[in-house]
Amino acid sequence: MQAVRARDLGIPLGGEPGPLNAITDVAGVAVGCTTLIFDTPHIARTGVTAILPRPRAQLLNPVWAGHFNMNGNGEMTGTHWINEAGWFTGPITLTNTHSIGRAHHGTAQWMTQQFGELERGEQFILPVAAETFDGWLNDIARFHVTEAHVAAAIDNARPGPVAEGNTGGGTGMICYEFKGGTGTASRRVTIDGTACTIGALVQANHGLRPWLTIAGLKVGEMLPGNRFTQQERGSIIGLIATDAPLLPTQLQRLARRAGLGIGRAGSPSGNNSGDLFLAFSTANDIGRVPEPSRYRMDCLGNGGLDPLFQAVVESIDEAVLNAMVAAETMTGRHGRVIHAIDHGRLRDIFRR
Repeated sequence: MQAVRARDLGIPLGGEPGPLNAITDVAGVAVGCTTLIFDTPHIARTGVTAILPRPRAQLLNPVWAGHFNMNGNGEMTGTHWINEAGWFTGPITLTNTHSIGRAHHGTAQWMTQQFGELERGEQFILPVAAETFDGWLNDIARFHVTEAHVAAAIDNARPGPVAEGNTGGGTGMICYEFKGGTGTASRRVTIDGTACTIGALVQANHGLRPWLTIAGLKVGEMLPGNRFTQQERGSIIGLIATDAPLLPTQLQRLARRAGLGIGRAGSPSGNNSGDLFLAFSTANDIGRVPEPSRYRMDCLGNGGLDPLFQAVVESIDEAVLNAMVAAETMTGRHGRVIHAIDHGRLRDIFRR
């Protein structure tokens, strides 16, 4: 049975989604997860999400990218090199705050086992690993995530539909004081006669209830119950994939627009929130590292980027909504309960 998503509830959302309305609408992108939910010996509500920007055999082929730090109370590794060189290699992994080292190490181990030049020490890998804090529901100090869980998430990565809500790194996350987690969406646009796809994936763990705005309506004020905090205490990681041929500086511009995407739902990017965004393009594959001494790149002109900017804003906004709609009520450590957003109430609000 297919999970309910934001559009199924009558929420008016603009743009033209791809066939899956997911980051995997960008050809070659795959997503996998490891979800850890158990109560003994300690409470685990956590996991790992892995995003493969290229097919497995091509993960040492550089992926052009741009990074944007909207608010820096969080961590995304590998971004120094992205800012310097404009590319990264390997999978992207998302997990909880205290497990980011395990995600980084597990990714490096997995890549070393796959590629002989890494095992022989002839090449390096600077993994992109990012985190949000799930310590309200998950016993985060017990370090449940292992390198084996990271490898399993990478091995599980597939094209096609993406598991949302309480899955992978999003398992214990909270969004606008409702249960949050993993969400995805996509848009298709045409630029100078060429069809392009934008796909977004978020690990949504941010926002306060009164801020929540959906399709312009102050929904959070209409659903005031079950609040648990008066201060922003979460974060969001947003990934944007595209098949459009773009320069790293243009991808950085796309990553900045993800901040406008979370703003649509009401977040001002609070002081305690780590709001970190990465955009990458699967176009202009130059082959396996090391880089050739020369290569040619095809790219769109800056004047044609507006449809992509709009697609990023819409995709990030819808991915956050999909994370909340797909999530289920969860009880975690100390018996804390975080409720899922009420589908019936949302239907009624938008029916009216």
